[in-house]
Amino acid sequence: MQEQTFLNDIANQFGSAESSIVDFLINIFITIILSYIIGLVYSKYGNSLSNRKKLMQTFVLISVTVMLVISIVKSSLALSLGLVGALSIVRFRTAIKEPEELVYFFVAIALGLGMGANQRIVTLTGAIVIILYIVIQNMNSVRHAVQQNLIVTIANTSDKGLDENVILELLRNHCSKIELRRLDDINNSTELSLNVEFNDFESIIKAKNDLKSIGDIQFSFIENY
Repeated sequence: MQEQTFLNDIANQFGSAESSIVDFLINIFITIILSYIIGLVYSKYGNSLSNRKKLMQTFVLISVTVMLVISIVKSSLALSLGLVGALSIVRFRTAIKEPEELVYFFVAIALGLGMGANQRIVTLTGAIVIILYIVIQNMNSVRHAVQQNLIVTIANTSDKGLDENVILELLRNHCSKIELRRLDDINNSTELSLNVEFNDFESIIKAKNDLKSIGDIQFSFIENY
C-alpha cells in the first residue's frame, strides 16, 4: 500500500492525473480529425511509391491507439514502466522503404502522444505548422504536369550496351523531371524505380515507344496519386 501510494505521488508530481470522460472524448475527436487531415496531406503531396491512399488510412488508427495508450498509462507510473517492458518485445517485420513514410508515421504518433497527454494547444499548433509547411513547400510545383512512377526492369543477360544510363538519357528527352528513387539488382535483373514528370500525356506515349525500341526491358507507368 505504501509503495502504491509512493508511485501515485510521483505520478501526480509529473501532472499525470486521470482525465474525465468528456476530456477523453474531446481529445479522441480532435485526434481523429488531425490525423485524417495529415493523411489527406500525405495522399496529395507525398512522393512515395507505395499506395498512399491505403497507407493514409492507418494514420487515424495509429494516432488513436497511441492516444488511448497514453491516456491509460499517464495516471500510473507503474503502468508506464510496464508499458516500457511490453514494448521492448515488439518487432516490426515489414521494413519502411521510404523515409517520407517514416516521417508521417512519426507525425501521427506525435499527435496521439500530445492528445493523450491532454496537450491540446501544443498539439494543434504543431499540427497546423506542419500542415502549412508541407502545403507551402509544394506550392511551387508544376500543377499541370503529369507525374508518374516508372518501374523499369533490365535483364542482365540482355545487350551489354543497355544499362541504367541509357534509360535515364532516353527519359531526359521526354521528362521535365526525373528522380531515381530505388536501384535494385535482383535475380539477374536490374530494377529502376523512378519518379518522373511529363508536360503532357503525349510525352508519356513517346517515352513508352522509345523504351520499347531500345531492347529487352520491362516497364510499368504507375499513376503518382
